[in-house]
Amino acid sequence: MFHHVKDLQFNARVSRPDPRFANLLLEQFGGENGELAAAMQYFTQAFGAKFPHPDKYDMLMDIATEEFSHLEIVGATIQMLLKGVNGELKNAADSSEIMQVLNGKAAKEDIIHEAVFANPQFGIITGGGVTPRNSQGIPWCASYIHSNGDLTVDLRSNLASESRAKLVYEHLMKFTDDPYVHESLSFLMTREVTHYKMFEAALNDIQPNFPPGVLAADPRFTQQAFNLSNGTSVRGPWNEGEMPGMDREWNYVADPIVYVQETQGCTQTDKELDKELKQTKKLDKEMSANKSTEVKNSEPQGVAQWSTYQVEDNN
Repeated sequence: MFHHVKDLQFNARVSRPDPRFANLLLEQFGGENGELAAAMQYFTQAFGAKFPHPDKYDMLMDIATEEFSHLEIVGATIQMLLKGVNGELKNAADSSEIMQVLNGKAAKEDIIHEAVFANPQFGIITGGGVTPRNSQGIPWCASYIHSNGDLTVDLRSNLASESRAKLVYEHLMKFTDDPYVHESLSFLMTREVTHYKMFEAALNDIQPNFPPGVLAADPRFTQQAFNLSNGTSVRGPWNEGEMPGMDREWNYVADPIVYVQETQGCTQTDKELDKELKQTKKLDKEMSANKSTEVKNSEPQGVAQWSTYQVEDNN
């Protein structure tokens, strides 16, 4: 059950109108890396986690709800940055507050054109209203959401989502010198870091969590690090030494063409690896059965009920 509290989580403020930055900030309202995308991503991921991972369901719903609150902060900031613009545009350009934006650098027709009509959707179709579109006027799209039905995969997607959102806020802060707007953007950026660490902790709490899914990797093709570029070969922990968390060494293939020819297109491999493959296939069956049992056991028996209601004693 959602309950809207009219006070913002962070008290958004602006010191003066800035319609150009308002348009840029739409990126975090209806953009690919914005708050709406994050809220919907975590909200949809939560459903599949409800029974097998009820604790992670609770976390995802909490963070999704906070992302909706961040969406409200962004929307409120955009609306305040448009103060004096949402009415008669020409008359608004004559007002003292809009003239402060100009600072004598442009004619009033220029500020109207650059600020509002740089994104025609913003000025013409939405009339300065905040709608789920990005700074280019492109409508928000559900393809921004990554929800794969495997919680470890989803959590890794969320780590990337929070990282991208943090960078967008960093970039946005370069385009405004309003100290109040900076405060709001800094708050929102910092909460991305908090959510990143929450998702990281949740992922580490699920063991094993690699490789994603149920099936193990084919041991015949796991270790090869192919040198697929000309010039000086660069070595590092991604192609030499021990593979992270795999208890095996990288096999650096300096000449992939020769390797592929000699192995008949990677079909003729070490016989010892064939033995390991048989063990892997046996393990795959066991893991698949265990996963199936885990999911089935987490589902409610009889009539399915999502919530268990408890009457609070107010005495």
